Amino acid sequence: MEKPADCILVIFGASGDLTNRKLIPAIFELQNQNLLPNRFIIIGAGRTEMTDESFRKKMEEGVKNSSEDKNFNNENLNKFLKKLYYVSINTDHATDFELLKRKIESLNFENQTGGNYLFYLATPPILYEQIAGNLGSIELQKESNGYRRLILEKPFGYDLTSAKKLNLKLHEVFDEEQIYRIDHYLGKETVQNLFVTRFANGIFEPLWNRNYVRHVEITSAESIGVESRGRYYDSSGALRDMVQNHLLQMVGLAAMEPPSTFDSNSIRNETLKVFQSLRPFKEEEVDKYVIRGQYISSKIRGEKIAGYRDEKDINPKSRTETFVAVKFYIDNWRWGGVPFYIRAGKRLPTRVTEIVIHFKPTPHYLFSKEDQGNSSNQLIIRIQPDEGILLKFGMKVPGSGFKVKNVNMDFHYSDLSNVHVPGAYERLLYDVMVGDSTLYTRGDAVEAAWKFVEPIQNAWENNRKIKIHGYPAGTWGPDIADDLIDEEKTWRYPCKNLTDDGNYCEL
Repeated sequence: MEKPADCILVIFGASGDLTNRKLIPAIFELQNQNLLPNRFIIIGAGRTEMTDESFRKKMEEGVKNSSEDKNFNNENLNKFLKKLYYVSINTDHATDFELLKRKIESLNFENQTGGNYLFYLATPPILYEQIAGNLGSIELQKESNGYRRLILEKPFGYDLTSAKKLNLKLHEVFDEEQIYRIDHYLGKETVQNLFVTRFANGIFEPLWNRNYVRHVEITSAESIGVESRGRYYDSSGALRDMVQNHLLQMVGLAAMEPPSTFDSNSIRNETLKVFQSLRPFKEEEVDKYVIRGQYISSKIRGEKIAGYRDEKDINPKSRTETFVAVKFYIDNWRWGGVPFYIRAGKRLPTRVTEIVIHFKPTPHYLFSKEDQGNSSNQLIIRIQPDEGILLKFGMKVPGSGFKVKNVNMDFHYSDLSNVHVPGAYERLLYDVMVGDSTLYTRGDAVEAAWKFVEPIQNAWENNRKIKIHGYPAGTWGPDIADDLIDEEKTWRYPCKNLTDDGNYCEL
């Protein structure tokens, strides 16, 4: 992998949890892999008063707490920490940005970083427009003597209207090519491997269509509740927090047509076409295709778990969904008539994200249905944890007769003991440094995803008769969600062999 050009990374919201737990540890790992620019500086910017030294100390703790290797090289860490600086600014005060500009230009001159600046907004989304505008007012977005790139965290907008407004405001300052909307799910190795699985193997792509696929199922389950994010989550919910971005992005990659060339624009053009082909919902039929739920109190392995409405900072009468399941269709030549099912939820039995391609059964049962049983073929792409790929197919049980049993042929990334598997933020931060936007979401795709979700939002807001189903914490959501699945009347429940902590999930 090539070394990126010299640059300065400015992180707004640098005193927050995301910077400490995710961003700085990911950048440190890039240094360990010798993938940082030769001349590289990080400037943290935030409201909290800190010196360069106190910022470095806090980030040192973040790196050590996040590292799985407790015996890492302290000399390497100290070398890394010297690249870190801090500026205390109030994003409400435009004059503070002049102070930031002087700091950036001074460090750029001292370290000869080539005038290349990255701006990472690890802040609440409400500040995106304000920060971008202030950067524009001091002309830090202009690419006269180096590149300028703006990185945004999700959620990008609250609905279609706000997403369009935010796009317009950002485009008043930055060109679309300068904007990188990050979705950390797309940085996961198994998601990227979808490209190779589909387009580098003659055995899969010919089957990847309506002629051979019965349905496609995507699950993103979390075993935790809302934890300390109650105030944010109660204004968001699973639809905005997971479906509009993470799950639909995985749908785009799983369902896209082969791009003409493997470059950023070609790939993102194809995922956009998928979103534009999503069959729109009518408000009056939303309750037929969408199930929402909210976890209620229960006991998990003997421990009393609070219900959602009893969590901190949650409205005791809240109707915010912690679980959502959707059935929909993609109206194009490849996928016409094939149902897609997606679901996401909190307080489910375990943490797991996977894409399952369910293939059609054989057209003629040569063996008795009793012998053949449920021998449908599945290709399972596990995103997290225990990342890997598994193919399920039928084999004869040894002995007389022709009784068929499902067997697995699988691959786990953990088997590659001598290969470093980069984390999601590690990969995405590297990509933005080299100017590769393939795994970042384009503005028109964001709007297309919100357009698909909008009728669901409107129906839930306008029709109070649409139920929000309770489900005990630690279960797989409301039982009624099984009714969405036409063929088998059930979702795939992937984790039957859990450890006591509930965090391990076998393929």
